[in-house]
Amino acid sequence: MKDFIYETMYILRPDLGEEDAEKNITAYQTILKEAGADIIETQHRGKRRMAYPINKRREGIYIQMNYRAPGAAIAPMERAMRLSEDVIRYLTVKQEVREEEPAEEVA
Repeated sequence: MKDFIYETMYILRPDLGEEDAEKNITAYQTILKEAGADIIETQHRGKRRMAYPINKRREGIYIQMNYRAPGAAIAPMERAMRLSEDVIRYLTVKQEVREEEPAEEVA
């Protein structure tokens, strides 16, 4: 099975405290790790103003996760985000892993 590098960006409710935001981040990382993913990087981008209101909210706490995972690892995490009242929006983007090609030798 081929692994891909994924980037998931999600927005949490702006009224969550720092501790609750960290609990959400940890929960989604745990779901991914249990499904066989390697977390490469998680960026807590903080509270920012959104381009347009979502559910009458103008701000949100932005989180970006980059990770290497099998495709089957994404669905459980996205399902948990969809059911969570803390997540306003989420988006996952897949990037194919490029293998380094060996340099050709010049004779």
